[in-house]
Amino acid sequence: MKTFYIETFGCQMNAHDSEKVVGTLLREGYAQVPDEADAGLILYNTCSIRDKAEQKVFHRLNEYKRMQGEGKKFAVIGCVAQQEGTKIFERAPYVSLVAGSASYRNLPDMLARLEAGETRITGLDDRQTDETFDTEFTARTNPHRAYITIIEGCDKFCSYCVVPYTRGKERSRTSASVLAEAQRIAQSGFTEIQLLGQNVNSYQDPSAKCSFAELLAAVGEINGIKRVRFTTSHPRDFTKDIVDAIDAVPTLCDHVHLPVQSGSTSVLKAMQREYTRDWYLERIAWTKAARRDISLTSDIIVGFPGETDSDFEQTITLLEQVNYDAIFGFKYSPRPNTPAIHMHDSIPEDVKIQRLAILNQRQRELQRESYARHLDQVVEVMVEHATPNNRGQLTGRSSQNKTVNFACDTAPTVGSYLDVRITQVFPSSLLGEAISQPAAPSPAALAQAALNARYEEVVR
Repeated sequence: MKTFYIETFGCQMNAHDSEKVVGTLLREGYAQVPDEADAGLILYNTCSIRDKAEQKVFHRLNEYKRMQGEGKKFAVIGCVAQQEGTKIFERAPYVSLVAGSASYRNLPDMLARLEAGETRITGLDDRQTDETFDTEFTARTNPHRAYITIIEGCDKFCSYCVVPYTRGKERSRTSASVLAEAQRIAQSGFTEIQLLGQNVNSYQDPSAKCSFAELLAAVGEINGIKRVRFTTSHPRDFTKDIVDAIDAVPTLCDHVHLPVQSGSTSVLKAMQREYTRDWYLERIAWTKAARRDISLTSDIIVGFPGETDSDFEQTITLLEQVNYDAIFGFKYSPRPNTPAIHMHDSIPEDVKIQRLAILNQRQRELQRESYARHLDQVVEVMVEHATPNNRGQLTGRSSQNKTVNFACDTAPTVGSYLDVRITQVFPSSLLGEAISQPAAPSPAALAQAALNARYEEVVR
């Protein structure tokens, strides 16, 4: 039997790409195994967005060098593969296949060549490809949420970002194909869909039938779908009709992730983000003016070349002005092929570490205050972990994408919904008690839950 093991590094896009790769492998007659020791083919789906993520991949490859004499075959796919190309064969001679994400549609042919005995197979498309990686054989491994990639690649060319060089140019799927996949997902029993893209709101329907906001609304109106999320948005393409759609369609989650990266206009210019602080704050104002309480989260980079103490202070004041519900903070690290790699990395490492610590501490203080507004509120929670933790609590997530730990008299199933009254608040989570019983799942949902449970048992 042809067997494989896959390990995924990086973002939700990578995780969903792995679902599609797994589906393709299963279609080609491979069986997935939970342990690399039992696999004939070992795949690493890689991330190169930060140096740490990239080094983790090569560290992992080095760990498995000991297996090269066991007849196993190794494949490196994803962003590091596209970035490093055939140099991977030099660093890890036991690797037989190197493929970037834009070439996944050619996986069946590459697998056939691998099985025929080829030892140096590459799938390294340039960034000009118009094709996307769509497959109806996606192996959906999340038991409660289904992902749909609606746009791949990036045309923004931020000076620090490697994505345009590893993912290729922006290319969108037709709205008809997205809606058809969403219909199949709903019919399979899933109730939450997350639309994905490097810049998801840069979506341009090739058939010119739907704007991004219209596509959001259409997915949200599919029978059986209770929640629709989307990530990640780019401020340059964030339009007011997106906020209007969230206000108008109850199934669209009241959460927007809008990465700002810096609160300083001069740093944003150096980053080639193509907007100013005031431009960004205008979009925040639209969101805060919505009828619904829309949660805001963001990404922030500290220590970008040339960032002064004043620039950093502007980022702190932006935190206070926006009052995010969460941020993901990172130290700047140079990435290959990007314009910023030629800039003088003038910020000492200890200053980067200090700024990141200050950023995270201030954000934690702000979250402690902002989360307090949820005390005594009743929020709808989708159950994500139905097994009690060591405090006897179950775990779910609100429409605002906030973690809710709660007590419940019954044993709800993963993916069910129930109302929870919030009794305590913490800087990054909520605690409460269930006040409603979960609705009985549909036959389709039960069937899907059984399939997911069997899958989890196999890969655990």
